[in-house]
Amino acid sequence: MKNISTASAHWEDTLENGFGTISAESSQIFTETPYNFKARSESQAHITTPEELLGAAHAACFSMAFSMVLGQKGLVATSIDTTADVTFEATADGPAITKIKLTNRSVVPEVSEADFQEIAKVVKESCPVSKALSGVDIELEATLG
Repeated sequence: MKNISTASAHWEDTLENGFGTISAESSQIFTETPYNFKARSESQAHITTPEELLGAAHAACFSMAFSMVLGQKGLVATSIDTTADVTFEATADGPAITKIKLTNRSVVPEVSEADFQEIAKVVKESCPVSKALSGVDIELEATLG
């Protein structure tokens, strides 16, 4: 299986004063979504950041991978909800994404707390986005609900 997903970005002006749009080729909804640098340090309605998009991708990937691993064990989740808090900060090497905290709350009938936590740990390490972000500190808080 091989799939290539395509997204694009457009930018105008300087870093501090500039603005841009981000689009996903396959989406009719996610097209020309605005982003800018100021949104990284200030709350701006309807403006996204690369970190927010990365967090959405990581949360979605983790949730799908969790479903897959549960299925391999004969388990089906009633719900899997994941958020990703992505930390962007200045470092000695320049601006960087330094940490991602995944917070997961799942309802999985017929699984023990110990098995749930072990599955969550495996998913954190094996989800494709986690693998792509191997240089980033990824923390996981998983709750069986």
